Amino acid sequence: MAGFAKLADLNAFRVEVGAYDLLPAGLVDPVAYALPFVEIILGIYLAIGLFIRPAAALGTALMVIFIAAQAQAWARGLSLDCGCFGGLAKETVGLGSILRDVAFGLPNLILLIRPARQLSVDKRFLHQTDRFAVPEA
Repeated sequence: MAGFAKLADLNAFRVEVGAYDLLPAGLVDPVAYALPFVEIILGIYLAIGLFIRPAAALGTALMVIFIAAQAQAWARGLSLDCGCFGGLAKETVGLGSILRDVAFGLPNLILLIRPARQLSVDKRFLHQTDRFAVPEA
């Protein structure tokens, strides 16, 4: 959902990414324009259960980066919109946005440690590859 919300106004999201003053100027545009697509793809992978562990690992890494970026902005006294949900919801960086992102990151961490495979596409792939496994003697 966050990725789709950012796509609605990529230019505004680019400004929000730049406001954190973390990236070199030459990286602000590529990061701002690529991140919504990465979020959408990760969301799709996790929703259908495809590449669960790699998607959860990347999702966890992104959440750690988002939390660190917000924490440093808050520590520096910057008053800026977190940019988390594009124009869908505006929230100033602070303890509330950081704790929310920690809560949003926990499911990724859980899936990284113990992937849910019951209804996943990965489960189908695992069963198909099991058919070709050589039985142990």
